[in-house]
Amino acid sequence: MKEPEDLLTVALGSRSYDIVIGSGLLAETGERLRRLLPGGQIAIVSNSTVAPLYLQSVQNSLQEAGFQSLPIILPDGEMYKDWQHLQTIFDALITHRYERSSALLALGGGVVGDMTGYAAASFLRGVSYVQLPTTLLAQVDSSVGGKTGINHALGKNLIGAFYQPKTVLIDSDTLATLPERQLRAGLAEVIKYGLLWDASFFAELEGRQREILRLQPAAIRLIIQRSCAIKAAIVGQDEREGEQGQRALLNLGHTFGHAIETLTGYTQLLHGEAVAIGMVMAAELSVLLELAPAESLQRTCALLQSYGLPIQAPAFPVEAYLEAMARDKKVQDGSLRFVVVQDIGRATLRKGVPIEAIRQAISRHTQ
Repeated sequence: MKEPEDLLTVALGSRSYDIVIGSGLLAETGERLRRLLPGGQIAIVSNSTVAPLYLQSVQNSLQEAGFQSLPIILPDGEMYKDWQHLQTIFDALITHRYERSSALLALGGGVVGDMTGYAAASFLRGVSYVQLPTTLLAQVDSSVGGKTGINHALGKNLIGAFYQPKTVLIDSDTLATLPERQLRAGLAEVIKYGLLWDASFFAELEGRQREILRLQPAAIRLIIQRSCAIKAAIVGQDEREGEQGQRALLNLGHTFGHAIETLTGYTQLLHGEAVAIGMVMAAELSVLLELAPAESLQRTCALLQSYGLPIQAPAFPVEAYLEAMARDKKVQDGSLRFVVVQDIGRATLRKGVPIEAIRQAISRHTQ
């Protein structure tokens, strides 16, 4: 007997959409999309790692539902999230005469999802797209909320658009083929939700490492559902990261983390690993500013380490980190906004942070 599904809604008026969390959803993709998409053409954007595992199942499902599918396979890795490989998507769509009634499907992790969403936002000035995330990080974070884009050599996600999917179908079975390092990296974003929003969720993560790392179904469904529920609630209140809006809180650890990724050329650390280090720096900054108790930093470090995540950044000069952060898209009026921790489960935005405190937060967690 099939387990019941979890259904969440991202409430955005006419752009509202459902997040479906369950087992075996890949094989039901076509049936579910037939009710949502008017056209018969769907381009499946995937990568060289995910496509051999799941592309055929999705294509079969789409064919049974009357869709014509076109696979577009990209190389796997954050370093390929760029103009050149975005152009690969456009080339295929134009060559095969895709129209405004056509749709794109993102089958893969965060890179595939971000690039597919941006391609959908741009192609013919906007076509429908669907997220079918296969990594934990994409399932709990990047597939929800409509942030799309590509990287630039000088900074991460500097080019993109807010563009919401028609639906997000999360098949938890795909985590069985996810490499352990990728699983742990995804858990950084899960921990982020507890740290910024839900102290009880954070405490639950502290006590369930064994179940989660062993992919016990109940534990995995819990962390996916709770993470998506928090993000859906925040995005529903603040879709485009308004100046005082709550969505900016989702960037906890990302200002530092994106600088780490930029300096390492997107090759040394996975996104979640960089975010883990970034959260430690953000927690350190919060303590230095006397906004948070030292215990919040200690618990954050301990929880990340218990899931095998790094808490020390690569040894670049502090000034190099500061320069990379100065190009971050969260700079406003020439000043960086930081998400800082007030305690476990509570975070806020802070502008005008003293540069010396930022330097100390970086240097204390740099190898």
